[in-house]
Amino acid sequence: MAKFKVVVTDQGYPTYEHERAVLEPVGAKLTLAACQTEDEVIKACRTADGILNRAAPMTAHVIEALEKCKVIARYGVGVDNVDVNAATARGIVVANVPGYCDDEVSTQAAALILALARRIVSHDKAVRVGAWDIGSAEPIFRTRAKTLGLVGLGRIARATAKKLAGFDMNVISYDPFVTPAQADEIGVKMVDFETLLKTSDFISLHAPLMPATRHIIDAKALAFMKPSAYLVNTSRGGLIDQKALTKTLAEKKIAGAALDVYEVEPLEPDSPLKELDNIILTDHAGWYSEESIVELQTRAAKAVAAVLSGQRPESAVNPQVLDK
Repeated sequence: MAKFKVVVTDQGYPTYEHERAVLEPVGAKLTLAACQTEDEVIKACRTADGILNRAAPMTAHVIEALEKCKVIARYGVGVDNVDVNAATARGIVVANVPGYCDDEVSTQAAALILALARRIVSHDKAVRVGAWDIGSAEPIFRTRAKTLGLVGLGRIARATAKKLAGFDMNVISYDPFVTPAQADEIGVKMVDFETLLKTSDFISLHAPLMPATRHIIDAKALAFMKPSAYLVNTSRGGLIDQKALTKTLAEKKIAGAALDVYEVEPLEPDSPLKELDNIILTDHAGWYSEESIVELQTRAAKAVAAVLSGQRPESAVNPQVLDK
C-alpha cells in the first residue's frame, strides 16, 4: 500500500509515466485530476500529501482546506496561481522548476525579434496571395547597430542576448536587481527604464510578474517608445496593458509587436489583437520542446519526492519552510 498520495490537479501532457517513475520508488501513488475551480481542487487534493499543479487555482481558500499536504510543486518557473504566503503559513513547501525552458524561451524571443525585423509573417501572407513587391509597402532595416532593450536580465534574457550577439546589436537592459558590473561581464549596458523605452529599437520582456511589474508596459511606457520600435513578450502576459497596446498598434504609434503570452489565456476568440496587421501572435509556445516537457515533468516530480522523503527539493520559492 502506498505511503503517500500525490495529485496532479490539472493535466496537459501526453503521459505521466515520468512522474510515476520518480514517485513510486518513494512510496507515492499518483492520482490524475482535471480541476478548474477551487472546489474541484479541494475535492481532489484535500487528503493529498503532495500536489503537482499547472494552472488550477491554489488560492488561500484551497490551501486552508488541505489536511496533510507537505509540498505543492508547480510545473513551471512562475507560481502566479499559487498563494505562496498561505502555503508558507501552513508549512507547505512551494517548489518550482527554474531553467527547464531557458533555451526554448530565449530561442522564441530571438525568433520573434528576427521575424519582426525581417517582416517574415507579412511577406509569407503576401506571397500566398500572389504579391511579389519587395519593400514597397513595408520598409525593412538592418539589425546591425540597432538597440535591443531587455526588460529583466535573468537567465532567459541573457540567453537571448547571447543568441542575438551575432547580429551586432547594441544590448541594453533595465533590471533593478542587476549591477552594471554584472551586466558588463556579458556585454550588456544597464540603463534606467525610461532610457530603455526611448532608445530601443526592439524591446523584449523577461521580467517576472509581480505587483511592481504588472502593466509595466502601459500607455505611458508605450508613448515613450520610438515609432519605429517593436515590442516582444515571451514572459508573462500581465506585464503589458493589453488594451493600451492594442490602441497603440491600431494607431501605428509603434512599428509592431510579437506576443507569446497574454493577460487572459487562451487569447479570447474576439480579441481585437487578432484584427491587427502589425502583430505576431503565438500560443504560449515559447517554453515547449519535446525535451523540455520531459525535464519539466521529471524535475517537478523529483521536488515532490524529495520533500516527502524528508529532503530539500532542488528549488523552493519559500525556503523558510525548509529551514524550519
